[in-house]
Amino acid sequence: MTDILGDLATGFGHALTPANIGWVLLGVLVGTVVGVLPGLGSITAIALLIPVAFGLDPLSGLIMLCGVYFGSQYGSSTTAILVQTPGDMGSVVTTIDGHEMAKGGRAGPALATAAIGSFLAGTLSVVALTFLSPWLADAALQLGAAEYFLLMLLALLLVSTLTTGSSLKAVISALIGLALATVGINPGSGVPRLTFGSLELSSGFDFALVAISIFAVAEAARVLSVRGRSAEKREVGRIWMSKEDWRRSAGPWGRGSVVGFVIGVMPGIGPSLASYVSYILEKTVNRKHRREFGKGAIEGVAGPEAANNAGVGGALVPMFTLGIPGSSTTALLLFVFTMYGLQPGPQLLETNSTLVFGIIASLYIGNVALLALNLPLVGLFAQLLRIPTPHLYLGVTAFAVLGVYVLKFSQFDLYVMIAFGVLGFLIARYGFSAATLVLGMVLGPLLEQNLERALNISGGDPAVFVERPISRVLVVLIVVVLLVPLLSLLARRRRDRRPLVDAAAPGSERAEKKE
Repeated sequence: MTDILGDLATGFGHALTPANIGWVLLGVLVGTVVGVLPGLGSITAIALLIPVAFGLDPLSGLIMLCGVYFGSQYGSSTTAILVQTPGDMGSVVTTIDGHEMAKGGRAGPALATAAIGSFLAGTLSVVALTFLSPWLADAALQLGAAEYFLLMLLALLLVSTLTTGSSLKAVISALIGLALATVGINPGSGVPRLTFGSLELSSGFDFALVAISIFAVAEAARVLSVRGRSAEKREVGRIWMSKEDWRRSAGPWGRGSVVGFVIGVMPGIGPSLASYVSYILEKTVNRKHRREFGKGAIEGVAGPEAANNAGVGGALVPMFTLGIPGSSTTALLLFVFTMYGLQPGPQLLETNSTLVFGIIASLYIGNVALLALNLPLVGLFAQLLRIPTPHLYLGVTAFAVLGVYVLKFSQFDLYVMIAFGVLGFLIARYGFSAATLVLGMVLGPLLEQNLERALNISGGDPAVFVERPISRVLVVLIVVVLLVPLLSLLARRRRDRRPLVDAAAPGSERAEKKE
């Protein structure tokens, strides 16, 4: 403990130099802007800034890029709440209740709880990163391919069965997402799937393209298709959180922080799944306000946004301690480390502790800077709702087209965007779940990779999924999740049928009246 505190103090000494404070502020500012703009995301921003980082010393360059990573998670919630357009896939689930709050004149409290939850969770995750990294990394390594497959399958089933609306439609949405994830060349066998001979489809569908189309383009089409919208302006309503909002947000902030960090530590998963798990948890434990979920529950914003940001700190744990990327963004950061001639792993803390703790210290500073940057802008962002609806969504569509085009500078992607925009419009029109579809697409490649890896290790023996105690527990949970909706449906049908039987029974009140 003493050694860690001493290393952290040394790290603050390096991070608090005027130059490095400037790089921290630049990183979080760029990350926030990138998070707000749909389609870019932290990966694109970091990739574009790598040439800038290459001209800096390793500590300054990595401080700036890690600031971008944290900042993008903050900014992505803004458009997710205001115009149902997540800037990053970690904020997809925030659109469910966040946008409903905005439509109900509560954009201010939604943005505020997202900003405060992000700060608290981000800070707690950095504290955990500081003191728990080696132990958590060892624990994550105890999970094999079979456990990862079962864990992600359980998460997908939970989202499908606990989502607002029809569970059957949610399951169908998840299956559509899984099908979309199979398009392209199989990374394991090199066999093209569902490409129909098209070279453009060989690389599959980019997640950012699908998310922008299904959320932004589809929502713009839905809003603009309604008559009488020419001069409509939505009410901004209360800008700050009430005492009740604080009370209802406190628990989700804490639970989301823990869930996000633990899931973020798991290599290859990152913060995206954490926000979904947090949403499921909040909907499960919050019986008093459960019916509000999907209609503007503040817990549905506070928990996922806390988990999303805590997952960023968690994703850095396996990268620093094991040299394994915890998410796709940390995989790019891993490349930056090697670009500087550094090798993340067990020896990094011993050979370059000053660098590691300098980065960790900069994350504390960056979280404070992000809170100071985002809270004053809550009122300004909420005022965007005063823009007439057609003008606002025409602007959203313009940014969506720009975001999709800069992904690959491909005209084909614009046609795909229109197709997915139509799909998203139909999904919303007929009550299917866009968020579940996107989760299926995110988890599809991970499910497939871990399934293939587990079966390759076992020589094709499916018993690998029940060999270890952790696997057996996950299998039991999956069976329970599958059976609960069926049992509840049977119980409901039995309950609905019982009054008819009782009414016809001899001696019943209705039978006596007939006599």
